[in-house]
Amino acid sequence: MLIGCHVSISGSIDMAIDNAVKRKCSAFQIFTRNPRGWHAKELMDQDIKNFKEKLKSSKIDRFSTCAHMPYLPNLSSPKKDGFEKSVNSLIEEVERCGKLGIPYLVTHLGSHLGTGEEAGIKRLVKGLTKAAKVKNDVMILLENTAGQKNSVGSKFAQLGEIFNELKPSKRFGVCFDTCHAFVSGYDLRTEKNVKETFKEFDKHVGMEHLKILHLNDAKGEIGCNLDRHYHIGLGNIGEEGMAAVVKLIMKKNIPIVLETPIDDTRDDFENVRIAKGLV
Repeated sequence: MLIGCHVSISGSIDMAIDNAVKRKCSAFQIFTRNPRGWHAKELMDQDIKNFKEKLKSSKIDRFSTCAHMPYLPNLSSPKKDGFEKSVNSLIEEVERCGKLGIPYLVTHLGSHLGTGEEAGIKRLVKGLTKAAKVKNDVMILLENTAGQKNSVGSKFAQLGEIFNELKPSKRFGVCFDTCHAFVSGYDLRTEKNVKETFKEFDKHVGMEHLKILHLNDAKGEIGCNLDRHYHIGLGNIGEEGMAAVVKLIMKKNIPIVLETPIDDTRDDFENVRIAKGLV
């Protein structure tokens, strides 16, 4: 079972492996740096060595690991400075993942800030294409959005259109977020609806391009566009839907990563345990 969660790198980046092992993860996601700022502390050779050695000894396959872009970049931004900073940040993250041996980098698609979807997508494709010129084998994964105002990529048809514009295709894949899909209007509450939703995803995007699944329940109702993740089985998707997703994705051997809250209700340890128990 390739199931885990987003883990902290606090202290040093290799601590991510310790945190993953403690949580009995067989997959995990990290930020390679502080996600709330533009500046990234340089990865030192010893940090890289420690990360790779710990990962190897953990027996977690590196193809079950991914990194996530920081919060500030907006790859669909019409603001020249903001767009350039965002693309440079993406390029830097692709390079950092390459050094660490992390095969996948998940990115949000950004906001066109009221300039229209077509213009936003044009900038997004330009930025992603530029980042794909980095000479390593890191695959950039496009994450479906929750459908917030001015965002792009919440509907599978549009996500597929964006994906098909990207070259070279081998440098790009998709990360499917269950909370985002649900709040953007895709029903995941029953086994039947899960199958129908992924059938539509396959039609527009292609299941062969799905490399990581973010398993998150939803605080909001279906179609509300509220990007609020919740504990597995306790949100509006519910246990039946979450179980159906896990079973379907496990058959495809795709790593599952949780991005659930840590609060008085549950912590990462419990959410990972419950996600595994859904099978």
